[in-house]
Amino acid sequence: MSGSAITEIGPPLEIENPDSQSWDRQCDVLVVGWGAAGACAAIEAHDQGAEVIVVDRFQGGGASAKSGGVVYAGGGTKHQQQAGFEDTPAAMYDYLKHETQGVVSDATLKRFCDDSVANLKWLEAMGTPYTHTMPPGGKTSYPQDGYYLYYSGNELVPAYRGELPPPPRGHRTVGKGHGGVVLYSHLQAACRQRGIASLTQSAVRRLVVDADNRVIGAEVWSLPVGSKAARLHAKWGQRAEKLQNLAPGYCNRLRGKLATLEHQHARRVLVRARKGVILSTGGFIFNKELVKHFAPKYRRNFKIGATGCDGSGLRLGMSVGAEADRLDTVSAWRFINPPQKWPKGIAVNTRGERFCNEEVYGATLGHAICEKQNGNAWLILDKPLRRQSIRQALFGGYWWFQSVPALVMMLLGAKKGKTPAELARKTGMDSALLEASLRDYNQAISSGQHDPMGKSADSCQPLRQGPFYALDISVSSTVLPLGALTLGGLKVDEQSGQVLDADARPLAGLYAAGRTAVGIPSNLYISGLSLADCVFSGRRAGAAAAAGDTSATREAPEALATV
Repeated sequence: MSGSAITEIGPPLEIENPDSQSWDRQCDVLVVGWGAAGACAAIEAHDQGAEVIVVDRFQGGGASAKSGGVVYAGGGTKHQQQAGFEDTPAAMYDYLKHETQGVVSDATLKRFCDDSVANLKWLEAMGTPYTHTMPPGGKTSYPQDGYYLYYSGNELVPAYRGELPPPPRGHRTVGKGHGGVVLYSHLQAACRQRGIASLTQSAVRRLVVDADNRVIGAEVWSLPVGSKAARLHAKWGQRAEKLQNLAPGYCNRLRGKLATLEHQHARRVLVRARKGVILSTGGFIFNKELVKHFAPKYRRNFKIGATGCDGSGLRLGMSVGAEADRLDTVSAWRFINPPQKWPKGIAVNTRGERFCNEEVYGATLGHAICEKQNGNAWLILDKPLRRQSIRQALFGGYWWFQSVPALVMMLLGAKKGKTPAELARKTGMDSALLEASLRDYNQAISSGQHDPMGKSADSCQPLRQGPFYALDISVSSTVLPLGALTLGGLKVDEQSGQVLDADARPLAGLYAAGRTAVGIPSNLYISGLSLADCVFSGRRAGAAAAAGDTSATREAPEALATV
């Protein structure tokens, strides 16, 4: 697979007598993948008394550093209280039950909510800053600089609200721009302050097992420190991440060059892990073959993540008999707020039928488009709503990546019709169905009845005055890409994070965390839930691996995954 953009994973290396083997490095706990989950696992394992080595194919950070740095936290954080909101773990649990739909046990979800305040405090103890300032105007996909607490899910949507006023739980890491860099920099610094050893520009290509099939280490292929190959690898790797949104094809070619450098210049390093190996390499959105096999509906989506999200951790686990789950579960992001006026329009399918509440969180809308509408949808505005939305995009103080695409779509890319029937002809919709969608929406507003799709009254506005406009919010939209990230992964014991086989038996010496594992966000995503789970599952795996496990030995799997 030389030249392939993804990490090559081979069958495990069996060493019958680990004590007589010549190891290049040894530790108690080996963490594979140095994003947020890996950093949290490494810190926790170290603080529990373990000697830790963390390995990363690049420089660390991964998708976590590219994220918005939002941590979904509730139950009564000090920042919620300072903003004047009451919250309890029970209220947080009741809301997340709607979103997670049993993807983890009730006991695990309750523990996640009960631990939320403490986990945010733990992050703050690592140096990551949070505060309570909230953006004006209510809902937004991502708040502007200066605002760091917001509604990052469906809390304001009537169907998701409880009896009490919903509190905001999206805690954005304080800092200019996307907060993921800030959050990760503090976690990485906390690792270094503890003296945790790291092997960067180093990829694990296979796990090491003993005669009883217990995972006891990994075969790492590492670029020589300071070499020309390492310098080129760092340069091209950073460029691929920086330009992914603008030139994905070029970045894919860069990734091929990165893999070629690794195969030509990396040197084998055999690492022993006396107590356990933790897999935390992210998801697999950048593995074209895995997406094609498990989630073909999302092959056209814009990729959300980093180069390391190639399923290497998933494939390493499967190579020793691990069971995976929900690999067909992908979060698709179609945010239509801001502009804050857009959700007052209606989302319709290619026939002109309204199919979703437009005020829902972007991943909820994206899921409906990709899973129910074959990736195709339109957002319908009338003349007043378009004018109001343009004004908001120009003067609302939004991020450029929110305002510029919205303006381009409204000013240059919209289909226009003097009447709904004319708009239907230009878009290929059924005019009777589009007219019925608009009529039902407008009648509910004028009569004071509930919106047919359950949209709150504040998010409703009559669409009566032509011309009418249709904005393409499909997967194929080049102006407003519909991004996606994978949510499935290895099945784990929810008490320890230990990886399970097909018979739900723990695999001795192997753990997983973050998006390499099935976790809290593995049903439908809301902003901040993945980073919060990275802390929760990372600390869980780190503590369990540091303590060691007493798993029974098992037979080697008959077939090894090498996809």
